[in-house]
Amino acid sequence: MDKIVRFDTISQYNAFNHHETLHPLVSVIDLSKAAPRQHARTNFGFYTVFLKDEKCGDLRYGRNYYDYQEGTLVFLGPGQLLGIENNGEYYQPQGYALVFHPDLIHGTSLGRHMDDYSFFSYEVYEALHLSERERQVVLDCFSKIAFELEQAVDKHSKTLIVTNIELFLNYCSRFYDRQFITRDGAHKGILEKFEKLLTGYFQSDNPQTLGLPSVGYCAGQLNLSANYFGDLIKKETGKSAQEYIQSKLIDIAKERIFDPAKSVSEIAYELGFKYPQHFTRLFKQRVGFTPNEYRMRN
Repeated sequence: MDKIVRFDTISQYNAFNHHETLHPLVSVIDLSKAAPRQHARTNFGFYTVFLKDEKCGDLRYGRNYYDYQEGTLVFLGPGQLLGIENNGEYYQPQGYALVFHPDLIHGTSLGRHMDDYSFFSYEVYEALHLSERERQVVLDCFSKIAFELEQAVDKHSKTLIVTNIELFLNYCSRFYDRQFITRDGAHKGILEKFEKLLTGYFQSDNPQTLGLPSVGYCAGQLNLSANYFGDLIKKETGKSAQEYIQSKLIDIAKERIFDPAKSVSEIAYELGFKYPQHFTRLFKQRVGFTPNEYRMRN
């Protein structure tokens, strides 16, 4: 197995790319000015955003190279491993990288809401594909951050840098919303496949052996990351993936409650609940009646 290259600090990554360190916690790097390099599996100890500026095959997911078109954003959270294997060849990186350490945003508005930017947990094949106008917005944000890094440090520096990073991430949230809508070809049938998956799951013995289906399980069955899958379902239905699973479960439970030969406990176990009281509690929360009350009323 190839050695994993680790970058724990911004200055280490700057040095690797022959880029001057202007701030110990944040940097905007023009990758075209870096030296050619070989592929490597890399672990980043900070937030990393790549803007791929031309078609290239230098990133890899699983056993396949992913050809990013011009204007593609890839997001990595701290500790995330980028699966790139060394094949002995050299390549010239292109585009830009925005890197910032978690210490930069501690105690800031961005730090308190960083978990809202769930795309930092997406897989690399779930990258954000930009239009030319969106790409210009991204470059403008990078330019503003770079401008602040070149100024003498004063009491406004951190606020302006972090505010511009937050502005950039908010634009990315908007662009991802657009992508969920416009990339119908890539997402076509995901909701239908999700519905079919749940129906098959509850018709099988899986609930008794595996328990209730989780969002992570469903995402894995559909070859998506849990966060990307959850965000996609939210955009499509207005419900979280967990709420959608619960709605499906309640619909199936309502049908089974009409079978007088089955007790509520039996139905609960069939659906994957370890304890019938948990099923009763969820049913009452979603329907307004306990299973027995619903059975009597109908």
